[in-house]
Amino acid sequence: MERFRTRTALLALTAASGLLLTACSGGGDTGESSKAADRPEYGAGEPAPAHGDEDGISERDDLREDPDHLSTFALDVDTASYDYARRALADGRLPDPSTVRPEEFVNSFRQDYDRPDGDGFSVTVDGARTGDEDWSLVRVGLATRTTERSGERPPAALTFVIDVSGSMDEPGRLDLAKESLSVMTDRLRDEDSVALVTFSDEAETVLPMTRLDGNRDQIQDAVSDLDTQDSTNLGAGVETGYETAVEGLREGATNRVVLVSDALANTGDTDADAILERIAGERREHGITLFGVGVGSDYGDALMERLADKGDGHTVYVSDPGEARKVFSEQLPRNVDLTARDAKAQVAFDPETVEEFHLVGYDNRRVADEDFRDDRVDGGEVGPGHTVTALYAVRTEPGAEGHLATATVRWLDPETRDPHEETGDLETDALHGSLRAAPSRFQVAAVAAYFADALRSRDDRHDRLPGAPAGFGELADRARVLSDTTEDGAVRELARAIEQADRQRD
Repeated sequence: MERFRTRTALLALTAASGLLLTACSGGGDTGESSKAADRPEYGAGEPAPAHGDEDGISERDDLREDPDHLSTFALDVDTASYDYARRALADGRLPDPSTVRPEEFVNSFRQDYDRPDGDGFSVTVDGARTGDEDWSLVRVGLATRTTERSGERPPAALTFVIDVSGSMDEPGRLDLAKESLSVMTDRLRDEDSVALVTFSDEAETVLPMTRLDGNRDQIQDAVSDLDTQDSTNLGAGVETGYETAVEGLREGATNRVVLVSDALANTGDTDADAILERIAGERREHGITLFGVGVGSDYGDALMERLADKGDGHTVYVSDPGEARKVFSEQLPRNVDLTARDAKAQVAFDPETVEEFHLVGYDNRRVADEDFRDDRVDGGEVGPGHTVTALYAVRTEPGAEGHLATATVRWLDPETRDPHEETGDLETDALHGSLRAAPSRFQVAAVAAYFADALRSRDDRHDRLPGAPAGFGELADRARVLSDTTEDGAVRELARAIEQADRQRD
């Protein structure tokens, strides 16, 4: 296996298992040398200004010559990339490497982090040696309180923007959306409200914001009447959806726009920035976030992901009734509450013990280091019961001992906008001796990251993450063992997807 090289450093983080609320950004910057006993408080001090290109990213061929040992990112909980990859593999093809985002693979699996007693986050930092020179994998885990502790959530005001263009006529698209919306209507509370907007070549509000109490039959009829029409003017759909959401805005409720589409825009605005610029005022003034649900074997992943990224939201992908039912009737109604707004994380690696590091994935979740405590800069909206995981490949100095890293998460209270922070530390002597000696959930995260890395490379000469198995076959073996250890159906599905990739590679 070739030695892993740092490609582009200080990217950003991402997201976790769960659903409905998110924003995004990401970046990189500086910190001074530190020791376990007298290191500067990276979580409390202001780092030096960022350097690099205009996006705050610098090429780091050798971090030993670069004083930047900070990595800053906005929290995000997208999972669409992994689910879309599974759909492609089930259809007998390898996913396009451009659609593979490793952080969304990692955050598709349940983790075992301790939960905080109240609002906010717990911070878990652990790691394991890979056996590849001095490389380790370091896991930064952030978790919010469980939904069972969240008490009575506020009412939800959900505006569904449904793609009814001709491309949605394929089985597993509009039919799946209709079935899911029908089931969800029965699961929402009486005090919740829904609106329904459809779009093809034009957009139409077919149901204004309507409370569930006493109106379920009316809502079910509107869902049942959905039918496919012509081309895809996604821009008109999003704009009309936000207008409808603002008209039906409910104070004290969680207001969301939920876009259900294959995102194959071919009429009107087809650029995410142009689409979102038209509704920027509504997003900022009313705090309405965009939740994207992707469907279809031919799917505009890049557009949907960009829309959710810029729309202070996130994306999921569904390909069968089971997944759709989980999203619409279980996760979405249960997770409309907010635990944190504009949540960001910053990881400070100790330059006396760390030679170089690389954040796995999160290429478009960067936040400049000096913006960590600038609460005007977007972070992620996170709800109860969520976890966010970031994996780093870290090369320690030979024989290094002592403090390795400090992770800090910062967020704003959803009601008061007061800032809060929580931190966690990792020492070199706490690293597990090998990946196989690490906790099973850590190993699952590693296998998911290795899988994404292999799908992106498509080239055996590509430098792989440290500790990566020799091929898909060995990786599938690891996943099968972990599925037995965890007794987790999702891990069994991961093993199956890796096996399918192995057959496609052959």
